[in-house]
Amino acid sequence: MPRIATTETGFYRIPLPITLSDSTHGDMTAFELITCRIRDADGAEGVGYTYTVGRNGGAVADILKREIPPLVEGREADDTEALWHQVWWGLHYGGRGGPAVLALSALDIALWDLKARRAKLPLYRLLGGFDARVPCYAGGIDLDLSVDALLKQTDGNLAKGFRAIKMKVGRPDLKSDVARISAMRQHLGDGFPLMADANMKWTVEEAIRAARAFVPYDLTWLEEPIIPDDVAGHVRIMQAGGVPIAAGENLRSLWEFKNYIVSGAVSYPEPDVTNCGGVSAFMKIARLAEAFNLPVTSHGAHDITVHLLAACPNRSYLEAHGFGLDKYIEHPLVLKDGLALAPDRPGHGIGFDWKGLAKLA
Repeated sequence: MPRIATTETGFYRIPLPITLSDSTHGDMTAFELITCRIRDADGAEGVGYTYTVGRNGGAVADILKREIPPLVEGREADDTEALWHQVWWGLHYGGRGGPAVLALSALDIALWDLKARRAKLPLYRLLGGFDARVPCYAGGIDLDLSVDALLKQTDGNLAKGFRAIKMKVGRPDLKSDVARISAMRQHLGDGFPLMADANMKWTVEEAIRAARAFVPYDLTWLEEPIIPDDVAGHVRIMQAGGVPIAAGENLRSLWEFKNYIVSGAVSYPEPDVTNCGGVSAFMKIARLAEAFNLPVTSHGAHDITVHLLAACPNRSYLEAHGFGLDKYIEHPLVLKDGLALAPDRPGHGIGFDWKGLAKLA
């Protein structure tokens, strides 16, 4: 099998068209994109990426550029599992999460892209293939929008073809959150899939109170009500809140998801392929969820994740994230009747506009 010849790291700051906000991260005017390009001895290339909400991308890029190449160059590119463990344990003492696992995620995505390209298969088929059509929701980052602006944004997402929508909660007063959810439910009608995301805002007691207040509005799920470190707190919310819970975008390994799942702390495990350890880890998390009869959803990186959920019989919804790369990729995500379509191009099928990105390096 061809061996890894070179790795190349890119680091870009992508301005957002409007300032976005949530209950924890504050105002976001740009996000950081960190790319990894792997070339094998035959000249074939695979591309991966990760991102941040605006800070710490330099640390991720430095690990990809300085620490990872000596661990992988010269090794067989097809050995994704061996390479994953080589990097995980090579960086473990100074890593075990944080920038190290984001860097590993970008590398692993690139390796799977390379493997699928060499096999001349779309990634979802290489991963087993289940259904190329994946239910998809629009992930709004809209906490500070007025109700009128929120509904206008919603109409725009409906016009784009979305048939499920997520909104932000976690405003200073619960009454305001309830009013916004009520307005959305009235606007969308009964039965329309509506999710709410608190971005870790509350204490356990606050989260239970909020969840109970949201029960009349038939949420598909309430996402990240409290900090990810509090597994027992999530169990209490699951037991007392009366609303399904999604969590996982801030979990960084298979083993952290295992702790949630076996404890009964989550209804919808929600890995992000760009920070949980890449394709290798995401698929293990999805299979673990399947073994516990749980649906799996996703966070971020919809252009890659559509392939992963298209290979999962227990997939629920793909998130179409607010940090879109449409301006810098050749083929943006395609929606049809509320379903995202995994492309049939070899690999993950993302073709970056490297010249356009170079201006943002």
